[in-house]
Amino acid sequence: MYEDTLNRLKKSDFRNRFKLREAEKVYIRQKGMDTIKRHTQDFIARRIAPDNLPNDGRQTPMKGHPVFIAQHATACCCRQCIKKWHGFSDKGVLSATQQEYLCGLILTWIEKQLD
Repeated sequence: MYEDTLNRLKKSDFRNRFKLREAEKVYIRQKGMDTIKRHTQDFIARRIAPDNLPNDGRQTPMKGHPVFIAQHATACCCRQCIKKWHGFSDKGVLSATQQEYLCGLILTWIEKQLD
């Protein structure tokens, strides 16, 4: 389901430079994918999905958590990137379906990095 999007993102020099380091892979293995999934859902719901984000474009750090790195790699880091790469409006609240899509894409990217 996400392969076409991930293949498009691989063509972006900026997006393609994001990789999980060994420490981040260890963190994921220690916490487990269920916890990483909950973190992903929380970050998307709190930092990306709301309307009128006052700091849009700066709300996702470039490091500090594997999900943050994955958000940048998958263009799920801010509403402008989501609009450009995924076609969702940068206005209004993201629907549950849109949030689920973004979370699934992020988790798929993470799983590929662990292989």
